[in-house]
Amino acid sequence: MSTIVVFSHLRWDFVFQRPQHLLTRLARQHRVLFIEEPVLDEGGPVRMECLERGPNLTVCKPHTPLHATGYHDDQIALVLPLLSELVPPGERPVAWFYTPMALPLLQALRPRLVVYDCMDELASFANAPKQLLQRETALLKLADLVFAGGPSLYEAKRQRHPNAHCFPSSVDVAHFSSALDRSSSHPAQEAIPGPRLGFYGVIDERIDLALVDAVAAARPEWQLVLAGPVVKISEDSLPRRPNIHYLGQQPYDALPRLLAGWDVCLMPFALNEATRFISPTKVLEYMAAELPVVSTAIADVVNPYGHVVSIADGADAFVAACEAALALHPEARDSMRATMRDTVARTSRERTAEAMSALILGSPDRAMDEAQEEVPSLPRTARHA
Repeated sequence: MSTIVVFSHLRWDFVFQRPQHLLTRLARQHRVLFIEEPVLDEGGPVRMECLERGPNLTVCKPHTPLHATGYHDDQIALVLPLLSELVPPGERPVAWFYTPMALPLLQALRPRLVVYDCMDELASFANAPKQLLQRETALLKLADLVFAGGPSLYEAKRQRHPNAHCFPSSVDVAHFSSALDRSSSHPAQEAIPGPRLGFYGVIDERIDLALVDAVAAARPEWQLVLAGPVVKISEDSLPRRPNIHYLGQQPYDALPRLLAGWDVCLMPFALNEATRFISPTKVLEYMAAELPVVSTAIADVVNPYGHVVSIADGADAFVAACEAALALHPEARDSMRATMRDTVARTSRERTAEAMSALILGSPDRAMDEAQEEVPSLPRTARHA
């Protein structure tokens, strides 16, 4: 069984999304080591904490005394020696990157293959590290395989890599279709009257908070339910009205029960650089629950889901689309649900993971030292920290 060493900017126990879905399935054929960003441990020694999260799947948390965040150069100098203890001597693992910032850690491995699974254009996000674009250029130069998380990202990356593959978001239909039992609504929203219009996901600079506020102000009888962690923005920036309800981060298992109590699903994304290439997983999850969906004009939602998702530009249009969704006649609702069933039936996380695994297993091993040639070197102060 081959080993995949994954370098991620997202923590395994954060929102359950693309990395968790794919790697849980890939762990059926490969041993997966999921390396998180370092955590601060001022009083303890530099060490690697390893936690089993499933068969053949281990989450590795480097502990260091440094306050530097993420894959900072100073952190990398301390983490490098820890990696050599994870892979058996002589084994050549697959190195899998979710963030180019971890690229210097490749020095600790002799990978047979380098994979870049690009799920977001991270350089467009708030507080992106200044070295990110440089390191992504280096990663694209040495990667053997590039996976793109949506059509927009694929179009951008295939111009920069000859072996790029589009693997859009898919959905665990069985999990989210349990929301079809509308009596199973989550207890956290029992006291919230209807109609409920809901969103779940990370609440950050990608969410149009002014739009959320405008919808709530325009229709005070509607209840807007937002479930998810608030990240990179201040809690003080969130709109506050009696009909806006924040439920905080919810576990993956709870999401169908939230959906079961909603009348309309919302995707109130801002149209900015941070959302230019996003391909929201939740659109298929909402469809698996067979609920009306209203979204702003995100490119990877308009195409290919514009025939079943209501696309609205501006607050007035968004309110009107929500009104139409709430007022759907039974015949129109039945037609919508049939289209949604057909759409989600054509996607599968199982097939995505199998296709990725086939590409990995079918790719020739790279030369022994080829991966090290293009790895960005660390500044002298970091190398000798």
